[in-house]
Amino acid sequence: MISRVPSGPLVNRLVSIQNVPARTLIQVGSGVLFLALLAQVRIEIGPVPITGQTLGVLLIGAGYGLSLGTLTIASYLIVGGLGLGVFAGGESGWSYMAGPTGGYLVGFLIAAAVIGYLAQRGWDRRVFATALIMLVGNVLIYVPGLLWLSRVAPDWPTTLQWGLTPFIPGDILKLLIAAGLLPTVWRLLERRH
Repeated sequence: MISRVPSGPLVNRLVSIQNVPARTLIQVGSGVLFLALLAQVRIEIGPVPITGQTLGVLLIGAGYGLSLGTLTIASYLIVGGLGLGVFAGGESGWSYMAGPTGGYLVGFLIAAAVIGYLAQRGWDRRVFATALIMLVGNVLIYVPGLLWLSRVAPDWPTTLQWGLTPFIPGDILKLLIAAGLLPTVWRLLERRH
């Protein structure tokens, strides 16, 4: 038996303001703030710090859906580029975005869009499927991130050492958190209705 996928992104079920422009503004603003706060959870290990941002991108993509998730990540990048210190370490500006982490920032937008698209089709309702889309999201962050980072690294082994290897344990943990959290929230919401 195929279950009906609930319509709309998860966040619309959690924020029940009827005025769509006001609701969208609150959701986007909250998402940008959430991501900015997670960016400050960081460990400096080299040119690319370990941060909580990827967890935020994964959750926003899945919880907000394609359109709202993409809008939220784009808003985050724009306000950071314009000078609001939302990036890791309170950094901001277009020059920061062009630095070693610039490709990861581009990957955030791509990952949120793809995760949002898949979540709207019900991929965030079951643990295994959610873990799978989170893995896809991580890959979509890493590909542009590593390609961009390779411009400043002396070789590919160094690129991987700076931008991939130290992040794997944390990304597995983030993936597990998202894969456990999203289906649980959906189940709780379905019980209420």
